[in-house]
Amino acid sequence: MLPDRVKLYAIVAAVLAIPASGFAQWVNYPSAGVPRGPDGKTNLAAPAPRTSDGKPDLSGVWQAESQEFFFNLAAGLKPEDVAMQPWAKALQEQRVADEHGDDPLARCLPHGVPRVNTNGLFPFKIIQTPRLVVILYEQLNLFRQIFMDGRKLINNPNPTWLGYSTGRWDGDTLVIETSGFNDQTWLDTERGHPATGALHVTERFRRKDFGNLEVQATIDDPKAYNKPWTTTVQRMHLQLDTDILEFVCNENEKDIQHAVKK
Repeated sequence: MLPDRVKLYAIVAAVLAIPASGFAQWVNYPSAGVPRGPDGKTNLAAPAPRTSDGKPDLSGVWQAESQEFFFNLAAGLKPEDVAMQPWAKALQEQRVADEHGDDPLARCLPHGVPRVNTNGLFPFKIIQTPRLVVILYEQLNLFRQIFMDGRKLINNPNPTWLGYSTGRWDGDTLVIETSGFNDQTWLDTERGHPATGALHVTERFRRKDFGNLEVQATIDDPKAYNKPWTTTVQRMHLQLDTDILEFVCNENEKDIQHAVKK
C-alpha cells in the first residue's frame, strides 16, 4: 500500500498532467503506411520500416508500456547494481521518506533524461532525418534535438534540464549521448534517484518491429554513483491514428499546494 500522501501526489500529478484540451476529442486520422494482414487487420509485428538511406525509421508516436520505469528507473536491477555514494543514498532515502514532495515535475518543471521517456501516461513523437532526430514530448510540451551530423558533445555547455545530445547508429540501434545537465533533475519519480551536473546518459533506441520500440539507458554520474549502471529494457508501443496534444501544465495546477512539500 502507498502512504496516503503518495496516493494524493500520484492522483494530483496525474490530474495536473492532463492538458487543458485533454478532455476534448483529438485527432483520429489514419496513419499512413501501416502494414496489414490478409484479413485487413494491422500487423504490428511486421518488419520495421527503413528510411531512404537504409536506416531503421523510428518516426512515429510512441508511448511507454507501463509506469514501471517512471516510478523506478532501476526496476529489475539488484541494489548492488546501482551503487550510490553515501550522500546520494541519503538524499534518495530522504526523498522517499518525504514521499517525493520536492520532485520538480510536481511544479511543472521538466523531467530530465531519461525519465522524460518513461511516463506511460503520455506519448512522445520521433521525427527522424539523416542529420537530426527531434523528439517531441506531449507532457510539458518538451522537445529534444539529437544531432546526427557527426559533431561531438560540447565541453561545459550551458546546463539545462534535458542536456545536449548527439546521436549515431550502431547497426540498427540509435545511440544517443547526452550531457550538460543541470543538477536539479531526478532520474525517476517514486524512488527519487538523484543526479548531478556530471551526469552522462547513453540511450539506445531499437525498433524491434513495426509496432514496438525498445529503449535502454546507461547512467554515468561519477559524483553520485560509484560506477555506471544500465537499466533493463523498456518497451514502447506505436500509437496509430493519433498525434500528441498541446500540454499546459500550469493551467491545471490549482491543487499543487496539496501535492508538494512546503
